[in-house]
Amino acid sequence: MPRAVVRTEAIGPFTLFVNEGHGWRYYARPTPGTTVFTAADVEAVRARQRALSQPEEIEWVLERAPGVGHAVEAGGMRWRAHPLMHLPREAFTSADAPADVELTLMPPHGDLAVTSAVASVAFAAGGTSVGIRDDAAVDAAVDAADPETMASYRERLAEGFTVMAVAHLGSDAVAVGSYQPSEGIAEITGIATLPAFRRRGIGGALTTFLARDAFSRGVGTVFLSADDDEVARVYGRLGFVRIGSAGAAEPSGR
Repeated sequence: MPRAVVRTEAIGPFTLFVNEGHGWRYYARPTPGTTVFTAADVEAVRARQRALSQPEEIEWVLERAPGVGHAVEAGGMRWRAHPLMHLPREAFTSADAPADVELTLMPPHGDLAVTSAVASVAFAAGGTSVGIRDDAAVDAAVDAADPETMASYRERLAEGFTVMAVAHLGSDAVAVGSYQPSEGIAEITGIATLPAFRRRGIGGALTTFLARDAFSRGVGTVFLSADDDEVARVYGRLGFVRIGSAGAAEPSGR
């Protein structure tokens, strides 16, 4: 999916996906088939990312590239393993939204500044713990939304590179999520619920809504990476099973 909106550079055993426009800044990833990774390789990637004003981040599947973890550590990065999960269609168990919550697909002409703000505020308070309602933080994030970035998101929705859903409680957007479809495969990403509305089943219902929509469009493989084991248990109740681990590395000073 990144190749639709970026160019690539080969740096040793890694491929760097470079987005010099607006929208998501992608990571570097091991080039398929490579097996040897060194601290020098990691340092070369990071130097190039800095030169291009890209995030110094590397992502990989541990089972496919087990040597990356040691290399990123030696290259001055820290990393975490996230549960990589697949949803067998026959195991799919639906979770209904609370009666007062409405789930809808986001059209390209929708208010993407609001959904982007909900995601930003929700991910700033990670995990599944319930928190206070902070409308001011959401409003500030809406005001900070970059029009050109919103335009790039709008284009992705219009072209079908992204399918987004939003959960509303009354007139307020309280959760958002997406999936990225490509050739019969879809990755569910960015499931985010505002802290004040957690532990109500909204995230599970939103994931159900997206998975059901993906299957209805002919997608055969649905997968995601969970933040941690606690979040993975939420997805497990929907039928997702862990098939591996996704590694994500960033500079140690963060």
